Amino acid sequence: HVQLVESGGGLVQPGGSLRLSCEAGGNIYSRWTMAWFRQAPGSEREGVASIDSDGTINYADSVTGRFTIAYENAKRTLYLEMNTLKPEDTAMYYCAATPIVLTVSPLKARPYKYWGQGTQVTVS
Repeated sequence: HVQLVESGGGLVQPGGSLRLSCEAGGNIYSRWTMAWFRQAPGSEREGVASIDSDGTINYADSVTGRFTIAYENAKRTLYLEMNTLKPEDTAMYYCAATPIVLTVSPLKARPYKYWGQGTQVTVS
């Protein structure tokens, strides 16, 4: 089992920046995919960015060029650096993980086995 704990959300003005963190605890897997998802009220959960143990990274079109995903092995922590934030980025942001490398649709929620509780990001 894997536990995921997000932090770093908050209130920021348009054009500002935030860095989200997701610390992983529990079992360690040699092959994995981790991702950030977000969900605004009344909307479906949307994949934002993903990274896997091979180093493959994917971004949603809406955040490409503004957001950066990274994973630090020593700290077992996933990050999401968010720049040039827009009001439409407002959502609850979730960290997700699964113990396989997703080669198809890594920004779809269904394949992910483990989820964090979320951290709120408000751009206003």
